[in-house]
Amino acid sequence: MDYKKAGVDIEAGYKSVELMKKHVQQTMRKEVLTNLGGFSGAFSMDAFKNMEHPTLVSGTDGVGTKLKIAFEMDKHDTIGIDCVAMCVNDIACAGGEPLFFLDYIACGKNHPEKIATIVSGVAEGCIQSGAALIGGETAEMPGFYPIDEYDLAGFAVGVVDQKDLITGKDLKAGDVLIGIASSGIHSNGYSLVRKVFNIKREPLNMYYESIGTTLGEALLTPTKIYVKALKEIKAGGVTIKACSHITGGGFYENIPRMLPEGVRAIVKKDSYDIPPIFGMLQKDGSIAEEMMYNTYNMGIGMMIAVDKDDVDKTLMLIKAAGEKGFVVGEIQSGDKGVTLE
Repeated sequence: MDYKKAGVDIEAGYKSVELMKKHVQQTMRKEVLTNLGGFSGAFSMDAFKNMEHPTLVSGTDGVGTKLKIAFEMDKHDTIGIDCVAMCVNDIACAGGEPLFFLDYIACGKNHPEKIATIVSGVAEGCIQSGAALIGGETAEMPGFYPIDEYDLAGFAVGVVDQKDLITGKDLKAGDVLIGIASSGIHSNGYSLVRKVFNIKREPLNMYYESIGTTLGEALLTPTKIYVKALKEIKAGGVTIKACSHITGGGFYENIPRMLPEGVRAIVKKDSYDIPPIFGMLQKDGSIAEEMMYNTYNMGIGMMIAVDKDDVDKTLMLIKAAGEKGFVVGEIQSGDKGVTLE
């Protein structure tokens, strides 16, 4: 008896590392001091030594049951973008710049080519966010996961000067809410998605005129990474007073998280175009509208609040970053919370 006969192939692990190196190398920053394959990743403090009060911000998350779609379609090259996005968007939401990222892949059987494909997506997410992929772990766990399935999670660290933290403390009545468009469902609410749709290869490969793509392509569309857009706004001289990453819990749970006591967010539902995948999901699942807004991003992946005098400039900067921005509402005095009109 040996480890391989027990289900763990050490040689496959070595091959996975070799195959993923070319993807990881593309994410490197000058502050990275170690090579892939060591026991830890080292990152120089040069990135923030000139800040007045450098403050570390971190985020960790997984992809969730969206992975089930990837398994069924045997498509693994974009799911890593989701993993990075869920972590770095939270960091950017606090005003931070992502510095580095680590991933964790647990699988029933290590297929080196599949692992390398997953990591290629992680690397792409890191490139989009400017974070270095400085390490990770691939754990082969036979008997715990089916041989053709895996879980994917990640952890990111960023930095912000304390004075630039986005806290919402200066938010006031009259400030304007600007939503930045999502790419679709992103990475939340897929347990409900899988209850509504038939998640099998043939239905997933069906093209639907109403959404302009196959169902599988729509459901696997990677989560938007908003680091560049928020950085562009800051560099343009606009103060983001409050910011909310619209993830699980949708509008009703996430928007109040950016508000101080004494103010209320008023959101106009007809102020932007909702991606058609949400209409299809709501109709096919007979899901109440309130539940849709309490579960999904409904087309707005990041919500920010700015002074009314900065609205036009903010929209211009969002467009310059390659994203779509919409004036979706305002801040009013009242009980802390959100009203959808």
